[in-house]
Amino acid sequence: MNAALASGDRTGWHRVIDFSDYGQLIALVHNSIIAGAVLGVVGGLVSVFVMMRDLPFAVHGISELSFAGAAAALLAGVDVVIGSVAGSLVAATVIGALGVRARDRNSVIGVLMPFGLGLGVLFLALYNGRAANKFGLLTGQIVAVDSPQLSWLVGISVVVAVGLLLLWRPLIFASLDADVAAARGVPVRLLSPVFMVLLGLTVAMSVQIVGALLVLSIVCTPAAAAMRVTSSRALTVVLSVTFATVSMVGGILLAIGSALPISPYITTISFSCYVGARLLGRWRERGSRVAGRADRDRREARALQLEVHHP
Repeated sequence: MNAALASGDRTGWHRVIDFSDYGQLIALVHNSIIAGAVLGVVGGLVSVFVMMRDLPFAVHGISELSFAGAAAALLAGVDVVIGSVAGSLVAATVIGALGVRARDRNSVIGVLMPFGLGLGVLFLALYNGRAANKFGLLTGQIVAVDSPQLSWLVGISVVVAVGLLLLWRPLIFASLDADVAAARGVPVRLLSPVFMVLLGLTVAMSVQIVGALLVLSIVCTPAAAAMRVTSSRALTVVLSVTFATVSMVGGILLAIGSALPISPYITTISFSCYVGARLLGRWRERGSRVAGRADRDRREARALQLEVHHP
């Protein structure tokens, strides 16, 4: 829950953004800022493979069971990070084990999503604690990260980052062409569930800040935006991490002085990055077409001159 909610008298645009007590409020969310920066880096890296492997729907399915696990932990009085990670790992394991083909994977996810959401709603209905805790699991909370949770998030981030670095080359190969990668000896069937576990851990971290409903803005949108700007894999990774980090940290900084959940700010920045990248990509494509036509016209003019002078 935002610290600004304590005032209770903000109306209109003052609920959206108000920097009157910004200096005092920013000290309350330093853990969330650190967690947001870490999550931006990890989410940007994972986002590249999510888009390459066509897994946005899987992200949503994992987030639903992560929400159910977090809600169960909240009801049981244990750390919600533990519950969120447990739920994500269950979903990731099921999807990775059963969803070898795209059609099978989507069917499994379609079954898991309503089941996870239903469980989460049940656990929240049974929970008699603060309403802000219930709402925060769905839409995120700006002061949801305390020191123990920050330690969990950083530790999980290190595991995900190391795992991605170890699997980077074979995972890219398998994501681009699974059949050729398998023919070259890449363990494609093993890589899929392993990556799903790493994805599940990333989603579990994202739920703590962004909320279960809006995880896609961190784990999918950054790479989708980067791929609209460049075809270079290295630059795609750099841009994806940049977009995710700017969205997370920028959203937190903007939400500090508001009386609204953090998620609208993060998703708005993330969506703006995508729209800007899409417009830039379209402008570059148009410029390339114009340059290509001009080059073709020059070649044709040159050929015509040669025919005139050397019939």
